[in-house]
Amino acid sequence: MVSTTLPTASTNGLVDQAAQSADQAIRSTQRATNHALDSLASGVQNLRHDAAPVMNRAAEQASTMAHRGLDAIRETSHRVTESVRHGSDSTVNYIKEEPVKAMLIAAGAGAALMALVYLLSRSRAHD
Repeated sequence: MVSTTLPTASTNGLVDQAAQSADQAIRSTQRATNHALDSLASGVQNLRHDAAPVMNRAAEQASTMAHRGLDAIRETSHRVTESVRHGSDSTVNYIKEEPVKAMLIAAGAGAALMALVYLLSRSRAHD
């Protein structure tokens, strides 16, 4: 036969104490979790705050280097253009002043180029 006994006051007291201990443990865990999340959020905000100036400085330096590169390209392009223009003017003036010599130089350069092409094509034919 199963005996049913009514809970006594001491049993009720133990159950209440266990429930209170569990509630206290849950609240303590919630407080610790909230504190940890607050610390994490604060750390992320501090990191974001500290990283912003570094990122801005890096962007400014990249922009400065890009502008310097473009300026250098423009300057080099200008110098090359002036050099080609000067060489062209010098060539035209030489041809005007010395037309016979210019024609002989052109003929000699053409003959040398043709000889080189002939030698290259002949060496490839033997391979």
